[in-house]
Amino acid sequence: MSDVTAQDTKALSQDELLLRLIRLLCAEDERYAELEIPTSLDERRNLLRALLNVRPPRPAAAQLIQLQDSYLQERLTERGVVDALQLPLLSQSIALWQGDITRLRVGAIVNAANEQMLGCFSPLHNCIDNCIHTYAGLQLRLECSRLMQKLRAKFGSQYVMPTAAPLLTPGYNLPASWIIHITGPIVLGALTPHYEAQLIECYRNILSLCSARRILSVAICCISTGVFHFPPQQAAQLAVATVQQYLREHQEMPLRVIFNVFSHEDYRRYAQLLES
Repeated sequence: MSDVTAQDTKALSQDELLLRLIRLLCAEDERYAELEIPTSLDERRNLLRALLNVRPPRPAAAQLIQLQDSYLQERLTERGVVDALQLPLLSQSIALWQGDITRLRVGAIVNAANEQMLGCFSPLHNCIDNCIHTYAGLQLRLECSRLMQKLRAKFGSQYVMPTAAPLLTPGYNLPASWIIHITGPIVLGALTPHYEAQLIECYRNILSLCSARRILSVAICCISTGVFHFPPQQAAQLAVATVQQYLREHQEMPLRVIFNVFSHEDYRRYAQLLES
């Protein structure tokens, strides 16, 4: 396949971009050399996402990045960008939004990551970590790997990111400028004050990082309430109380916080807490 310039990609249809991306990713790994490419658009999109999900953090050819970036920007336009600053405020400088966090135009979004900080490698998994890495692009996993390698050079080869310690990366193909990756507490058994303190620390560390980096708006997902088993009601109560207290204590910085939820149940929980 001949080299494709950035100008060339503008002349390609989304279907052509998709097909070329799949072929380039398959060509990187001999295991996929004979992979049959489906004919339907949805199946091809799923195949591309799966190939992106399993690709290890290694440099990519400029041609691959150019095609990927053009494709992801077209997909973003198709899915629709939501301006977080236009969302109505419910309490102090806090808004609530139900939907896909990768569509938000905002200073930063929060990724509920795992301790390896490399994203979800499970093909087509619907966790937020997988979705963010899918729509940010290959550059994100490579940058996360670079940052973790620096930390391991300092703290040892077995180092993993501690609970509530944030890692900041660019947003790449997302409308968000930055991504704050953080690992929430994993609740094993009954909820204890220790787990509650860890979740509170997550929210305070996210907001402190925003203050330090002059990030003026941040969308925060429901940390630890999925496969990490933090009870959703208690998590929402701690999240709202912690954010409200932080904003009262730091009124010198005009920080806007958007609680991003996915389910109707979480929307109801946060709305009741914010409107009370």
